[in-house]
Amino acid sequence: MLNFKIRKNFLFVLGLTGLLLIALLLLCIIQQETTGKTLILAAIILPVLGLFAESWHRQISFDDRQIIARRLFRKKIVAYADVTSVDTVRVRRRVFVSVSTEADFLILSNNYDCFGQLLGQLTQRLPESVISPETKELVENLPTKNHEMFSLWLAVVVLIFILYVQLGGSF
Repeated sequence: MLNFKIRKNFLFVLGLTGLLLIALLLLCIIQQETTGKTLILAAIILPVLGLFAESWHRQISFDDRQIIARRLFRKKIVAYADVTSVDTVRVRRRVFVSVSTEADFLILSNNYDCFGQLLGQLTQRLPESVISPETKELVENLPTKNHEMFSLWLAVVVLIFILYVQLGGSF
């Protein structure tokens, strides 16, 4: 069985962002900052940690008869025989592949490690008639850069700066 998980470098930076947010929240509590500031920070932390937990548990597996998508608290199984179409949407360097059946669908993104190999497995196991021309082109011409890593690293730098200032540092 072949398994594909979310890229480790994405998980690392997202986890680091979550840890820095938790450190900032604890520092705000220790320094007895205003309740509003603490609540807003807590409200920001929840989606970041939720996204981290969800991403950590995401996994796509292929076996002889089906695709198995594991996520936090749930699992979806799509039989190859049930797939009616495989379509692709590109938004700049982000790629989303939709695997559709009559009753359900599965979305895959290029946030998975070895995305090219994942697409190769998908296109090898499914009939060519259900694969869109855009998806076939994508297999041959994968985007190489992913810009969300820049945004996440920028968040880490900004959080480190905020922690520095919160601890009394000056610039």
